[in-house]
Amino acid sequence: RWIASIMDQLNAGILPEGCFAMAEQVIGGPEPNVVTLKSADGLPPASGGLRGIALAEPKSKPATSVVMTADVDRYARKANRIVVRHELGQVLAIVELVSPGNKDSVHAIRSLVEKLAQLLFDGINLLVVDPLPPTPRDPQGTHALIWNEVTDQPFELPADRPLTIAAYQAEPIKTAWVEPIAVGSPLPVMPLFLQGDFYVDLPLEASYQETWSVLPAELKRLIT
Repeated sequence: RWIASIMDQLNAGILPEGCFAMAEQVIGGPEPNVVTLKSADGLPPASGGLRGIALAEPKSKPATSVVMTADVDRYARKANRIVVRHELGQVLAIVELVSPGNKDSVHAIRSLVEKLAQLLFDGINLLVVDPLPPTPRDPQGTHALIWNEVTDQPFELPADRPLTIAAYQAEPIKTAWVEPIAVGSPLPVMPLFLQGDFYVDLPLEASYQETWSVLPAELKRLIT
């Protein structure tokens, strides 16, 4: 239900004209949760912005606790990849909500990490929400495993904030905007990159609270 709420939120005015979000669309590989697409009526100009968006004034950088930029040389060695395009348009970004099943075995978490890293190398921006505590298979959370596929730059979770939300900017240089969180903390507003430095703000707390508000009382009692 949270995935559907995030999708609705994006389509209700967060995404610019010509872009839309779909849930669980197959894009030539494993199925992500939410895919952000651009209409197939031509690509945006390289020097401008997305159609319908004026970018005369550059948008400020996202304000996350941690910013990690990939080593340029290693990025260049790995960048020779094929860009996946959706049959309905160009894939711009993917939102992935990590589930317990993604962490219940070495194979499962390895499959998730390899899928997401490949999408990033294909030039697709990512927002990975990992609301689950680390396991022996991901002692520093899923971001550390994903980022290790990009560069050798280490990442260590703060002891008091063991959960992670990470926005990955695919171009011009792969950059991770990371916000460690803890149970009981409001979810942050996270950047969802669409093209180059251009991003939209995705307020995750609003969609989460909307989802919680419509859960049956019996499920709420089980969770609380």
